[in-house]
Amino acid sequence: MHTAQAGCGKRASREATPQHPFGYGRERYIYAFIVSIVLFSVGGLFAVYEGVHKVQHPEPIDKWQWVPLVVLAIAITLESLSFRTAIGEANHIRSGAGWVAFIRHARAPELPVILLEDFGALVGLMFALFGVGLTLLTGNGVWDGAGTLGIGVLLVCIAVVLAIETKSLLIGEAARSEQVAAITAALEAAPGLDRVIHLRTMHLGPDELLVAAKVATAPGSSATDVATAIDDAEERIRAAVPIARVIYLEPDIDRGLSAGTSADRSAEGSADGSADRPADGPVGPTADL
Repeated sequence: MHTAQAGCGKRASREATPQHPFGYGRERYIYAFIVSIVLFSVGGLFAVYEGVHKVQHPEPIDKWQWVPLVVLAIAITLESLSFRTAIGEANHIRSGAGWVAFIRHARAPELPVILLEDFGALVGLMFALFGVGLTLLTGNGVWDGAGTLGIGVLLVCIAVVLAIETKSLLIGEAARSEQVAAITAALEAAPGLDRVIHLRTMHLGPDELLVAAKVATAPGSSATDVATAIDDAEERIRAAVPIARVIYLEPDIDRGLSAGTSADRSAEGSADGSADRPADGPVGPTADL
């Protein structure tokens, strides 16, 4: 699986083409979505079926009773080492965020998938050890079926979480709030630009960000002044948020909001793209561009 993810990363880093002008960065999201469906859902549903079958038709473990315990103990040890490695890698990039928040807001899908895969495997092995152990102690195979059923339910739950989060990435998520704030500050600090009327961001991939903004320029600015201000603003954005690869800035005359209408106030919006549509037309990454 790790090799497949590495190959997916190489394919996602291909140069943009006329048919795919924004590149292939989202290909990483597609394969994460496939993993969530195939690896967890199919495996989880099959485990549920097996668990129900074992509960309905229990069978004791009569021979080689020590073999499943040894195998499970070795598997738990190895899976624990793998899970520890995944946690160490995640700690480098989660910046103090909680684990739930990290999985929900991570823009790179590989680590959340690996973390949940290792977590599910480790807990599933615990369920298996619980079921096999009680079956050996009581001679009742129902406990083995109960452990298998627990593994299936766990995998299905993990599949649902991964599918929901990856679907959100496939649809297109905005930049994190701190990145939006940094982009806004860079625009407002650029000479020749008065303020940000509205700003939209969207991830084209884990390491690629689309930035589209309408910015107010001072009345009477010449075309050369505006072009210079836009170039400077783009440099400031890339310096503040290096993953901002595609930037579209549309200059507009600052009509002033102090005496403006409610439509003008709506046009200003919030930096994270949650405002209503501005009075001068629809908003979005391409509508104003």
